[in-house]
Amino acid sequence: MHASAHPEPETAETGKRRFRTSETYRRTRHEAAWLGFVLSCLAMLPALLAWTPQMTDYPSHLAGYKVMLDHGHDPFLTRYFLFKWEWTGNLGAELLMVPLTPLLGLEEAGRFIVASIPFLTGMAIMAVEWSLRKRVGVGAILAFAMIWSPSLLMGFLNYSLSLAFALFAFAGWVRLEGWRWRWAVMVPVGFVVWICHVSGWGVMGVLMFGYEWSRRRSWLDWRPLLKPWPLVFPLLPMLLGMGANSKVSYGRWGVLEYKWGILYKAMRSYDQVLDITSLCLVVAVLAAALVLRRFDGRVGWAALILLILTLIVPRQIFGGDYADYRLSTAALMVACMAIDWPVPRWGLALASLLFTVRIAVTSVVWYQDAQTARQLVAALDHVPEGSRVATAVAIPRTQWLFGPFEHFGSFAVVRRSAMENSNFALPDVHMLSMRETRYRFNDPTQRILYSPRQRIDLRKFKPARHADYLWYIGDRKPVGIPDGARIVYATPNSFLARLPNAVDLANPGDGS
Repeated sequence: MHASAHPEPETAETGKRRFRTSETYRRTRHEAAWLGFVLSCLAMLPALLAWTPQMTDYPSHLAGYKVMLDHGHDPFLTRYFLFKWEWTGNLGAELLMVPLTPLLGLEEAGRFIVASIPFLTGMAIMAVEWSLRKRVGVGAILAFAMIWSPSLLMGFLNYSLSLAFALFAFAGWVRLEGWRWRWAVMVPVGFVVWICHVSGWGVMGVLMFGYEWSRRRSWLDWRPLLKPWPLVFPLLPMLLGMGANSKVSYGRWGVLEYKWGILYKAMRSYDQVLDITSLCLVVAVLAAALVLRRFDGRVGWAALILLILTLIVPRQIFGGDYADYRLSTAALMVACMAIDWPVPRWGLALASLLFTVRIAVTSVVWYQDAQTARQLVAALDHVPEGSRVATAVAIPRTQWLFGPFEHFGSFAVVRRSAMENSNFALPDVHMLSMRETRYRFNDPTQRILYSPRQRIDLRKFKPARHADYLWYIGDRKPVGIPDGARIVYATPNSFLARLPNAVDLANPGDGS
């Protein structure tokens, strides 16, 4: 990999003045700004079409935000949950919710953050492209196809936000090169990215190291190892154990098969054929760029390092899952940004077509799932405030698409201040935890994984033993429900059942 696909002029300042006066440069700059802005706006479309984001984990995050912001005012939330603030590298959306919720309301504030993340990521891609080359190439446009990554679709909001900020920080690192006070800017920037999410901070460090490594004088030049020193200060709170969870795991079995899976699922979304085809097209362009020496080492080294990290990093770090899966799509995005291949307008249009098709599919799926979600959430009209709701979600053991309803039961917390069992509420892992510790009533107790011929019998569903209501969500009809349960609301793929001995805490006289 080379530092740049085009040799620099002998006199940088003279070449810069000559380039700035050219009509081609002015036209390219105008087109680049508008193209980046339009594509970034288009990236928000799924969140604008759906009344609530159709991300797998999103409802549970929203429930956590509600408890976080309640400050003990709601007697039911106080009865069921504990929330302990910890300054850790996983607070991006939480901190944004503090000022946004009073302005927009809880659900709209969450939706605003979800819509903002792909927009910011798109603009960050353009910022990197502009900082490196002062023009838009096919690589940057291809990188847009990785914005709606598996991480974002699963609802990893803090990581996705930190990745956008990491790209902006890298663009700033390049633009401020040679300025003696660059370190003074990057020290607080490093903390901002880290506090959003530690993985984004790691990606930022890899980007900056890769950039400096590409500019080394020889293989023995050790200075690139020290150049990113302004980013190391978040290590201090990590070493002090502030909010850190030491759990590290590669999973219980099938590590090699799993690692292969996260590589070919790097563009996984809702259509397996489209996703695999998209990946093959991107890899083909990357291969062509390498063969034709159109691969910019200033970003390419970071892409290679991220790929290696995808293979060697454990699946679970600091209590978070899919630490390595997050990196596979990031590596692909960074590799696309390394393509330094000027193409005519039709080439840019062709590259943008991949992103356009994929965002159209995501938008349609989100809109359709949101209509289903509107039917599902109507069940909460039959749930009294402060009830105990056991959610059971039937999930096929093998499926390509991301199911949006795996944590949908958390809306019982959001709208009815209920005790519900799909929340991220593990002690020493999450800031949210359950007051009740005699039995498990948190994620993943809501999941019922089933095989094609497996029957679902809710009479054996343990969380229902400690609940007032059973909320079932799934396309497969159960063969049985708990004895004495009475269905009070149903849709084609869900039902809400009142369980025997249910108590209405909001109106104790109505309980039975």
